[in-house]
Amino acid sequence: QVQLVESGGGSVQPGGSLRLSCVASGFTLDNYAIGWFRQAPGKEREGVSCISSSDGYTYYADSVKGRFTISRDNAKNTVYLQMNSLKPEDTAIYYCARHFWYGSTCTATPRPGAYKVWGQGTQVTVSS
Repeated sequence: QVQLVESGGGSVQPGGSLRLSCVASGFTLDNYAIGWFRQAPGKEREGVSCISSSDGYTYYADSVKGRFTISRDNAKNTVYLQMNSLKPEDTAIYYCARHFWYGSTCTATPRPGAYKVWGQGTQVTVSS
């Protein structure tokens, strides 16, 4: 069964850090681009970061550039999102997703419509 499972969310104060994990099963994760997305209450789901299949090229939305880092551990079939210097506006449910196409790359802000397999999401709350 093809699925993604996120974990690592929680509540932190502004300036804090969290590391989200996205564990894949039923497929080899580095054969697809993997994206991280977030959705805040009342807002549309937006792309945060993505990592290409094979070469591992990464891309970040301007709002998180310099603060978030996406990485992949092929041995664990897991993608991570390290989030530092968190701000209240980062509060959202965070989702990881697998791109529709095998061998896909990531060269721009990921679009939800291009991603087919989604995890259940993990809540991140940044508040003092």
